[in-house]
Amino acid sequence: MFEGVSGRGDRCTVNRDDPSGRVPMPADRAAVRRAWTEAGRGVWPEVYRLLHDQDPASLGATGLEALADAAWWLSRVEESLAVRRRAHAAYVAAGDGRRAGYNAWMLATEYGFIGKDALAAGWLTKARRHLADLPECEEQGFLCFADAELAARAGDHEQALRLARHMAEVGARCESPDVVAMARLLEGRLRIAGGDTAAGLARLDEVMCDVMAGVLGDLVTGWLYCLAVPICFELSDMGRATAWNDAAMAWCATLPAGTPFHGLCRVHHVELLGLGGAWDEAGTEAVLACRELMNYHPNMAGESFYVAGELRRRMGDLPGAEKAFLTAHELGRDPQPGLALLRLAQGKAQAAATALAACLASGDWGLLSRARLLAAQAEVSVAIGDVETGHDAARHLEAMAGASGSRLLEALALQASGTVAVAGDDIADALARLRRARTLWLDLQLPYEAAQARLVLATAYRAAGDDDTAELELRAARSVFERLGSSAGLRRVEELLGSRRDLPAGLTTRQLDVLRLVAAGKTNRDIAAELVISANTVSRHLDNIYAKLGVSTRAAAAAFAYTNGLA
Repeated sequence: MFEGVSGRGDRCTVNRDDPSGRVPMPADRAAVRRAWTEAGRGVWPEVYRLLHDQDPASLGATGLEALADAAWWLSRVEESLAVRRRAHAAYVAAGDGRRAGYNAWMLATEYGFIGKDALAAGWLTKARRHLADLPECEEQGFLCFADAELAARAGDHEQALRLARHMAEVGARCESPDVVAMARLLEGRLRIAGGDTAAGLARLDEVMCDVMAGVLGDLVTGWLYCLAVPICFELSDMGRATAWNDAAMAWCATLPAGTPFHGLCRVHHVELLGLGGAWDEAGTEAVLACRELMNYHPNMAGESFYVAGELRRRMGDLPGAEKAFLTAHELGRDPQPGLALLRLAQGKAQAAATALAACLASGDWGLLSRARLLAAQAEVSVAIGDVETGHDAARHLEAMAGASGSRLLEALALQASGTVAVAGDDIADALARLRRARTLWLDLQLPYEAAQARLVLATAYRAAGDDDTAELELRAARSVFERLGSSAGLRRVEELLGSRRDLPAGLTTRQLDVLRLVAAGKTNRDIAAELVISANTVSRHLDNIYAKLGVSTRAAAAAFAYTNGLA
C-alpha cells in the first residue's frame, strides 16, 4: 500500500507529492484536517485511524509524515519506515529541502535504533546533502546531534564537543527548545566521558528540569529520558536514575498504550526495582517490558530479556533465568555476565570462566558493563581455583573504580579483591576490603549485593577464627534473602551455616584441599600446579593451616590429616 506504485497500466498524470506519478484518489479532507489536529495533541491512535485508510498518494508530504509519526508511536516500525521514505520522496519532489532533510535524519535515527547501521549511514548522508546549503534552521541542529555522536565514537572528543556547542547555538537562534535540550544533554554526556563529571551532571540536571516540566516535544522528551537514565547507571548515581526513571514512567502513563517508550523506560524501571529489592513488582514489570519491546522491534527487546534473566537468577529460578538469557542472546544481546554466573550456580564453573574470558577479550563494553564482567570473572576464577586470574580481574576493577570515582565500581572492586584475598589466605586484607564493600552496598541501598558481600565476609571471619561474627553476618544475609525471596541466597546461607560442622579445626575448604595434598606427599610446587595457584599462595595457606592445627611442621600437619580421616 505504501510503495507508491499503481498496479494498473493506464497513463497517469503527475502529482508533485507522489513520486509514483499516478493520480491520487481524493482524500477525505475533513478526516485529514482532523488528523493534523490530533497529531498536534499527540493522539496518535486517532491520527493513525484517520490516515491509514486514505489513499497515500492523496495525503501529500505533510500527511504522509503525520502517518509515519503515528505508525512509529504505535510501534509499527516497518510501516513507519515505509511511509517516511515516501514522505521524504514527496518533500524532495516538492522542493522542500528542510523537511526532506528532517525526514532523512529521522530515517537515519530510526534505522540506527533497530541496528541497521548501513541504512542509517546512507540516510544520514542524504540528510546532510539536503540541508547543506540552506539558511540556518532547526533541522540542521538535529543533524549536528548525529554528527557529534559519530565524532565521539571515532574518538574525536573535542570535535564532538564543538558540534554539541554549535548545536545549542543553532537551537537558540532558531528558537528550538528541543534542539537546545538535546545539545545540552549531549554536551553533558561528553563532559562526563571526558572526566569532568561535575560539569556534565550540571548540564544533565538543567536539561532534565525542562524534560520533567513538559516544555519539550514528546519525541525529544522520550529520547532524553532514554539517554539520561543509562548515564546515571554508568555513574552508579542511583538517586538521579531513580528520580528520572520515576518521572519517565509517570510521563509514559500519559501516552497512548503501546508506544516504544513504554518498553524502553520500563527496562530501566525493572533494573532499578530489582536493585532496590522490590522483586515481585520487578518480575511483573519485566514481563510487560519484554512484551512491549517485542511489539516495538525484536532487536530492541534483548535488553529486557537479559534484565528478566538476572532477576530470575537472583531469585534462584535457574531454568527461568536460562530461558531468558538464551532469548536475549537470540535477539542480539550478549547474555554475559548473567549467563556465566548462572553456569556457576549450575556447577559449570569452567564453562563460565571460558565464556567470561572470551567476552572480556572481544567485547566493546561500556564502563559499568565491563566492571560487572570483571567482578563476575573474579568470582568465577576463585571458584575454579584460578586465584591469579581473579587477582588480575580485581586489579583491573580497582583501576577502573579509581579513575571513575564511582562508589558502585568501588564496591564491586572491594568485593572482588576481598574474595580473591580470602582464596589466597590473606585474611586480614580480605576482612578490611569486604567490610568496606558491605558498608558501601548498604549506603547505596542495594540489599542483594550487601547480602552477597556478607556471605564472603562470613567466610573471611571464619578463616580468622571469629565464628561468632561470621554467624552474625550469615544471619543478616539470610534475613535479606528471605525478604527478597532469593532461594539461591538462602541455600548458600544454609550451606555455610552447616559447613562449620564438616571441617575440622576451623579449616577453610581451600585449606583442606592443600592439607590433603600435603598428606599425599606433594611439594608446594606440585600443589600450586594442581590447584592452579601460585607457590606463594600455597605457602600462605600452609602457614595458616599450621596455626589452626597448632603444629609447626609439614609432617605434623600430614599426621593430623591421617588421624582425622582427611587424607
